[in-house]
Amino acid sequence: MRRQSLWIAMCAATAALGTTATYADFFDDSQVQLKLRNFYLDRQIDQPDPNKTQDFGSWSQGITLDAKSGYAEIGPVQMGVDVLAQYAVRLSGDRGDNDYIMPYDYATKEQARDNAKLGATLKAKVSQTELRIGEILPATPVVHFDPSRQLLTTFEGVWLESKDLKNTKLTLGYLDGINARYENQVHDFKLWPNELNTEKNQVKSGDSEAMWVAGIDYQVTPELSASYFYGDVENIYRQNYVGFAYNKKLDAKNKLATHARYFDNRESGEALYGEIDNQALSLKAAWTHGNHTMDAGWQQMFGEHGTHTPFMPTLSGWVPQPYLANWSVASFIRKDEKSWSLGYTYDFKDTVARGLTVTARHYDGSNIDNKNGTRGKEQEDNLIVNYVVPEGKLKGLGFQWMYIDVNYDNVPGFVDLQEHRVATTYTYRF
Repeated sequence: MRRQSLWIAMCAATAALGTTATYADFFDDSQVQLKLRNFYLDRQIDQPDPNKTQDFGSWSQGITLDAKSGYAEIGPVQMGVDVLAQYAVRLSGDRGDNDYIMPYDYATKEQARDNAKLGATLKAKVSQTELRIGEILPATPVVHFDPSRQLLTTFEGVWLESKDLKNTKLTLGYLDGINARYENQVHDFKLWPNELNTEKNQVKSGDSEAMWVAGIDYQVTPELSASYFYGDVENIYRQNYVGFAYNKKLDAKNKLATHARYFDNRESGEALYGEIDNQALSLKAAWTHGNHTMDAGWQQMFGEHGTHTPFMPTLSGWVPQPYLANWSVASFIRKDEKSWSLGYTYDFKDTVARGLTVTARHYDGSNIDNKNGTRGKEQEDNLIVNYVVPEGKLKGLGFQWMYIDVNYDNVPGFVDLQEHRVATTYTYRF
C-alpha cells in the first residue's frame, strides 16, 4: 500500500466516523495538549582547515498541537482520530545548521526560516488490539521515532498492536515513508551511513519503498521480560533483535535495572547498498539507591559489515537507536568497535531543589577498524541538567541544558566537537 492510498483510506474512514460518531466518549475521553518548546543548539567543530565552517547551530521556537480523540463505538469496533500539528520558526540568523533543526538547502547553503508538519492517524480498536493508519510514532528496537530536536521524526504506514494475550504484546507494522526531523514531507527509505556515491549515497539506483516490522514482547515474570523483533527495509537491510530485561525493586531505597540486547543485520533483497554483515551486543545495568543512580554499559560490534557500510545499519534521517547502551552524538557503531560507558545521576527530589536532576556520563570507544591497518578511538562526555517546576502556577515548566564533548583519535573524516543544547518546554492541557 503506497502513501496515497493510505491517506485516501484514512480520509474516507474519518468522514464516515464524523457522520456516525454521536457518542460522548469520542469527545469526553479526548486528550488535547499544546506543547511549547524553545530550543537552542550550538556546535563548535575543531577543524584544522579555517576555510571550513567551524560553527553550526540554531535557535528556534516550536509549537505542537497533540490531539487524541477518545473512541466511538461503531458496531463491534471502537474508532478514533489523532492529529499532530508541528510548527517551528528559526529565531537566530542562518548559521548553516548541518545538525538538521530546519530544512537545509545544500545547493544554496541556506537554512529555511520555518518548518511545519501535519499528521493524522485513524485508529480502530477491538478489545486490546488496536490498528493505526496514517502517521506512526514507533518505539521499537528496529525502528524508533526521534524526539531529540525541535520537531519529531515520524513515519507513515499501518501499525497493529495487540495485548489480548496474557503478559504479551504483539506488534505488526508496515511503513512506507519517513518524515525526518528537518523535513516537511515524506520520503522513501535510505541507509545511513555509507561511503560510496556521495551524490546519490547508494550503490545502485532506487530507494526502499517499504519497511516491515514484526515483534513480540513477553513478561516472563514480574521482574523478567523478553522480546524479539524483526525489521526488513526492503532491498536494503533486514534486522533480527533479541532482548532481555531484568528489573527488580530490592527494598524501599534500592532498585536494579538491567538489559541484554543483540542485533543481527544482513542485506535484504536487491541489496541497494551492497552486502551487510553486522552484529551488535549491548549490555547495561543501573542501580538506584535513594536519590543516586549509577549505570554502566558495554557494547561491541561484530561482523565483516560490508564493503560500503562500515557501520551498524540505521535509517537515513538520523533515526536514533536508543536500544543500544552506547548511543549518543558519537554513535559507537563502527566496525569492530568496543565501547563502555559510566554514568551518574542525582535526583534532588528530597531537597529544596525538588524537580532538579543532574546526570554526568562518559563514553569510551576503541578498536575501530579503519580498513587501512590502523585502529581508531572515540570518546564522549555528557553533562545534562534538567529542572521541572514541581508546583505552583508554573508547574510543568521545564528547562534542560546539555553539554556534549566528542573527541576522535585516528578516525578519518571525523573531527572533535563541543555542543550545547538548551531547551525550555511547557505543556498546556485543555
